[in-house]
Amino acid sequence: MGKPAKAKRGIPSKVEDFNAWYPFIVEAAELVDKRYPIKGMDVWRPYGWKTMRQIDALTHQEMEQTGHEEVNFPLLIPEDLLEKENALVARLKRAREEGVDPDELRDEDDAGFKKEVYWVKHAGENELDIPMFLRPTSETAMYTMFPLWIRSHKDLPLKVYQMVNTFRYETKQTRSFIRVREIHFFEAHTAHVDEADATRQIHQDLEIVDRLMDKLCLPIIKAKRPVWDTFPGAHYTIGIDAVMPNGRTLQVASCHHYLDQWAKAFDITYENLDAKQQHVHQTTYGMSERLLGAVVGMHGDDSGLIMPPDIAPWQVVICPMIRKNSEVDTVSVSMSVADKLRKGGLRVHVDDRDLHPGQKYYDWEIKGVPLRLDIGPRDVEQGTAFAAKRTGGKQPIPMDTILQSVRDVLDEISDVLRARSLQHMGNVIQPLPKFVETNGEWTMIGEIQEGHIYEFPFDGTDVHAEVIERTTGLTFLGDATDEFEQEQPCHMSGKPTKRRVLLAKTY
Repeated sequence: MGKPAKAKRGIPSKVEDFNAWYPFIVEAAELVDKRYPIKGMDVWRPYGWKTMRQIDALTHQEMEQTGHEEVNFPLLIPEDLLEKENALVARLKRAREEGVDPDELRDEDDAGFKKEVYWVKHAGENELDIPMFLRPTSETAMYTMFPLWIRSHKDLPLKVYQMVNTFRYETKQTRSFIRVREIHFFEAHTAHVDEADATRQIHQDLEIVDRLMDKLCLPIIKAKRPVWDTFPGAHYTIGIDAVMPNGRTLQVASCHHYLDQWAKAFDITYENLDAKQQHVHQTTYGMSERLLGAVVGMHGDDSGLIMPPDIAPWQVVICPMIRKNSEVDTVSVSMSVADKLRKGGLRVHVDDRDLHPGQKYYDWEIKGVPLRLDIGPRDVEQGTAFAAKRTGGKQPIPMDTILQSVRDVLDEISDVLRARSLQHMGNVIQPLPKFVETNGEWTMIGEIQEGHIYEFPFDGTDVHAEVIERTTGLTFLGDATDEFEQEQPCHMSGKPTKRRVLLAKTY
């Protein structure tokens, strides 16, 4: 009896119906359980949480290596701090729209984030004097404390981060990891002596992104968001988008350069070398569980998940072939091999359940374990383990070099996932069809095809951008951080430019 036919497994086709495949897989692979009685708040199951914790561990590692220190701020924030943030954001937004210096405008009240937050208005039977809300992010909470921590230039740069749950009342359709109401969130906040030092931090953040995404084997686009899609409280925003199988982009991370605007609102100053008070310049860098959603979507197939080895809860699962009346104790040999691999730093599980091998294979295939080792009586006699790669391909590997051989095979699996991702990215990104203007009317020569991201040289106006978005039905991701090598004529104005702008359907 072989493994069940795919049709009998009930797994929808990823290629034919990604929107049905994705929610099926996240539950079938036991990442989350969506049956909790609050919509958009899924329960993390052990396998899913282990995976997320592996991603977190890589992030912790990067933070330690770049001089960030971990903090943990309270979940609740008083309402008056939200009003302070809303007033700042509203003023910065107005300044941007009017093209004036924000310092020339007064703070003004604005509903801002109030529609997105969860409120706490009672403590026991008492109504609170000042209502509180569950953090949507932590700028207001952190920047209330920064003036107490920063006194002189010797206290800078201040670089802190936390991994916490944030809460946003998401009214759109929820989707596990991608659009949820309780978000597993990473946020780094930094304060610097000046704009140049803050800009260097943004460059460091983008290098961290590259290293993390390489381990997740994810293709990404880094793009400076257009002005109208920049967080109003930021000088500029760089969005990091993963490319999903259906050609849509999923923002998995972002970096914001705040200049000194938040510092002025929260009075975060330091004494400079001339013994004068000066406002700090700030940045933030955030990522969420969307990273796991991108891994699921990008690497999985019609048989289940495929976990990149760097984040797989179990990098290797060993299946002893249990034969009745056999003199060879395959379970004992499997435990010994597992011990050797664990001592070499690998995450290993021995599946010694009394089940038919086909059922075990199915279970680990749907969970996306990168490498399965089968050890039967004949393998033991031959001094080998039979290796099955989740990316395809089987081979015997010698027991006497098992640790190095397994490491080599895991590296191969990562390389295959990276190569597939890059190929997908290459196929998805296409040049934008030509636009022609006749008597003030723009026409697109050609059609926008489903499942593609479009690139084009652009140095036009906001009116040009609006024409492109309206005609294509796509969204500006912004200026790619890697521009064209040589100047090209702007798609709309014909002016020479190296700016490489990207358009996509987004989640």
